Amino acid sequence: MSYDVYGVGNAIMDLQVRCDDTFLTSNAIEKGIMTLTDPERQEVILDALADHTIHYCSGGSAANTIVGIADMGGKAAYAGKTGNDTFGKQYIDEMRKLGIAIEVASEDGTSGTCVVLITPDAQRTMLTHLGISGSLCASDIQAEEIAKARYVYVEGYLFAGDVTKAAAYKAIELAKAHGVKVALTISDPFLIDICRDEFQALIEGPVDLLFCNEDEAKSLTGLDDPIECAHEIHKHCENVALTLGKNGSILMHQGELIAVEGVDVEAIDTTGAGDMYAAGVLYGITNGLTWKQAGHLGSHAAAHIVSQLGARLPNKLNHEAIEKLLS
Repeated sequence: MSYDVYGVGNAIMDLQVRCDDTFLTSNAIEKGIMTLTDPERQEVILDALADHTIHYCSGGSAANTIVGIADMGGKAAYAGKTGNDTFGKQYIDEMRKLGIAIEVASEDGTSGTCVVLITPDAQRTMLTHLGISGSLCASDIQAEEIAKARYVYVEGYLFAGDVTKAAAYKAIELAKAHGVKVALTISDPFLIDICRDEFQALIEGPVDLLFCNEDEAKSLTGLDDPIECAHEIHKHCENVALTLGKNGSILMHQGELIAVEGVDVEAIDTTGAGDMYAAGVLYGITNGLTWKQAGHLGSHAAAHIVSQLGARLPNKLNHEAIEKLLS
């Protein structure tokens, strides 16, 4: 079996909860960013949420994208590590039911979790305990699986840990050795502060397609205008996908700037919007769509996500549904 995309990322069980800003303040949680936590802190937050409704979903940035590709009818594989606990088993079962090849063996330990706090303004604040997912290592990346893919998609969060960073670099190295294209998502602006030189070297080197949002692009380039940011990144990277929230996105391909309008929806939860946009673009460019069409598919898929709770498409987008969206 060949794959459109082979994803590499932290396998995290998402626990999505609606709350108000007062909850964030009273629990000293910084709004709108991802914060790494320890098990004790995660337990304190979960105890504080005892009277809230929790929605569970197998997640992680790259995993959300891979699931999106599968839901669009694409062929996908995923490398992420889970524990032999309830969350880990649930995670593996969900991915395999979607037809996603997931070959990294589970290990004894606690599966990673991410408490996603969603405020009424649709902002999401994430508290992440990596658990066993943080032990994904270079030896977990299988050359024969990567060789079957058209793209390898690497999650930027992996660069926050030495072991997972080695896994990311191994995936990129094997991709290049087997003529497979490499896509990288920055994942979070805070990563640029700690990985700037590494990201820059990747953008100037093996990365064929960079996904980033407006804040990340500005931080990377030191520029204020997103169009200028896109052009600057494109000087070093063959393809760029720069998201602009409700204002759509900018694609750079073969020296051309392709503006993609946003889809006007009422935002309820922005969790996974960027991940699903990446799914649309990656599915599109590996399944015969033009870059502009792929960008439009990404925008529509992201709009579906922000208009609901959770990072999963409410209905699969089969070939006919995609054609209708793009007509």
